[in-house]
Amino acid sequence: MKVLLITSVYPRFETDLEVPWLRTSVSFLKNAGCEIAVVAPSYMGLKSHEIDKVEVHRFRYAPAKLEFLTHDEGAPSKMARNPFLQLLAIPYIILGSFFTLKACRKFKPQIIHVHWPFPHGFLAFFARIFYKAPIVLTFYSAELLLMRKKKWIKPFLKFFIKHADSVIAISGFAAKTVEKIYPRKIEILPYGSTFSGLPQKNTPTSVFRILFVGRHIERKGIEYLIKAADFLDKEKFQIRIAGVGDLTEKLKQQASEQVVFLGKLSNEDLEKEYQSANCFVLPAIVDSKGDTEGLGVVLIEAVEYGCPIIASDVGGIPDVVIDRKTGLLVPEKNPEALAAAIKELAENEGLRKELVEGAKEHVKRYFSWDAIIEKQMGVYGRLFS
Repeated sequence: MKVLLITSVYPRFETDLEVPWLRTSVSFLKNAGCEIAVVAPSYMGLKSHEIDKVEVHRFRYAPAKLEFLTHDEGAPSKMARNPFLQLLAIPYIILGSFFTLKACRKFKPQIIHVHWPFPHGFLAFFARIFYKAPIVLTFYSAELLLMRKKKWIKPFLKFFIKHADSVIAISGFAAKTVEKIYPRKIEILPYGSTFSGLPQKNTPTSVFRILFVGRHIERKGIEYLIKAADFLDKEKFQIRIAGVGDLTEKLKQQASEQVVFLGKLSNEDLEKEYQSANCFVLPAIVDSKGDTEGLGVVLIEAVEYGCPIIASDVGGIPDVVIDRKTGLLVPEKNPEALAAAIKELAENEGLRKELVEGAKEHVKRYFSWDAIIEKQMGVYGRLFS
């Protein structure tokens, strides 16, 4: 089965950590018998290339120095800071549409699978005018939440949803949002961990280590984790923040000595952090642009490392964190509640063990790659039945 993936982001080089879950998904789909090709925008003049023996067809949409609309951070965040970048969306859609048609004629896909349907639905449906192939849409949350501020987007999303051959959402939250735009059957198909094994936990350190891993952007809510330190004994608790982003320097200025910034870590160093962490926290919020976590794949990775998890009750996070069964849920933007949950875990070893066991069982049942790929292949297969 030949599948053409259309996406805004895909790894630019072998060690690129962009969308690791999508890269892992492609690997599993190949093992299941799919032949995959990817259409993605160029980045700073990047030409078409190959990753994991998968052809990545890069389309140009601007002079090289202006091709930074995607990758490293979501386009909505970049456009919010610099409205001029919205002008790039026009050549992005037009040139991307013609390039996708060209890729279809060359690759001859049996399925066109669109990730982030706005604006990539334009690329797929333009290609279908000339090249007949069923279209599958996968919704996250950014493109759905963007609709709240950009009302003109909704009619286009409604058209894409109505006329797609199959529609997928990565979480219950995303699925409900899609159904409000146009009521139809939505497959909920999440992503799993990008780690290949189940590492063992190391002996805990002398202080209770609280780990965060992710990009330093507004929707991650890192500032509220930093504020939670004000309610924690600095002799007993340490907050460790991995990753980088546009907000890194601002966050460092807000942080006390109790908060350690680890920077961008190698896989080996990240594994060590997970193994020595006493709990993992994702203090996500609905940000000023209306964006939030579509699922929170990083929570699944933390579970596989045996970390009890605490997260905000927003977006698709409750698909992973069932309060007091697989982790602790707290209200968003509430440092005091976050600190209280951290203290409860630190003081209750039995609860930590109970949550880890519950989370591992939950992840095994709903977020294993075998189950995910079997369901995705079922979606593809039904389009030919």
